[in-house]
Amino acid sequence: MDLMQGTLDMLILRILVSGKRHGFDISKRIQLLSESSLQVGPGSMYPALHRLERRGLLKASKETGASGKMAKFYELTSMGREQVETERLQWQEFVSTINQILDQA
Repeated sequence: MDLMQGTLDMLILRILVSGKRHGFDISKRIQLLSESSLQVGPGSMYPALHRLERRGLLKASKETGASGKMAKFYELTSMGREQVETERLQWQEFVSTINQILDQA
């Protein structure tokens, strides 16, 4: 299933509410929570992470991961935490509008 533009950003922000993660872990979490309906490859994940970092919603740090290798970990900034709720509300409004059209068409 393809993701609509902006949806990946919203999912990344929401997943990072629980704490720092590296890109591969975020991808796996999306896959797990979607019961494998959504699979995000590195060609989509890393540009999204960099875009969110440039917007000031994420900050990155290099740390040693569980495998013992250095990895770039991402976490929400305070602005990112605020954006999670904004994105959630906008998504709910969008879905409600689409459902209204589907029900009445």
